Amino acid sequence: MIDTHELSRRAGSQREVSFTAPAPADLGIDVIGVPEGDPIQFDLRLEAVVEGVLVSGSASGRLVGECARCLVDVEDEFLADVQELYVYPESDAEPDEASRMEGDLIDLEPALRDQVVLALPFQPLCSDDCLGLCPECGVRLDDEPGHKHEDGVDPRWTALQGLLPQDEKQ
Repeated sequence: MIDTHELSRRAGSQREVSFTAPAPADLGIDVIGVPEGDPIQFDLRLEAVVEGVLVSGSASGRLVGECARCLVDVEDEFLADVQELYVYPESDAEPDEASRMEGDLIDLEPALRDQVVLALPFQPLCSDDCLGLCPECGVRLDDEPGHKHEDGVDPRWTALQGLLPQDEKQ
């Protein structure tokens, strides 16, 4: 929450704010996100406009997750641009057109959630050339680059093995 009391309702007035706030719960997707309570750094500019307050700037913090190919822990940084218009409580704007202020307070969490989730990689990787896991035994292929298995007989074909004699020498 940001208090805009010091920012007058005169269009054109502005102020810049920088602060750190703890990350809310469930800020991310299944494979990567911001840990709850981790610090998020905000660098914002608040501008009074006729309809309300325009908030623009950036939010940055730490991401934690796992590689989509090999399931190794991944840690990264995010930088999300924030730009949202918060209309005054008495505004005639429709609820889906703009976020509404609560008195002089602005709740940044919905805008932050939207921007951070959109900035996340859909399938995070530990490296761009990650080989993933062996489909047969689950060994991480980056750790064992020469990893191979003997060609086994597909179990679906075992019923056909008895059809041909074993000593077929022609």
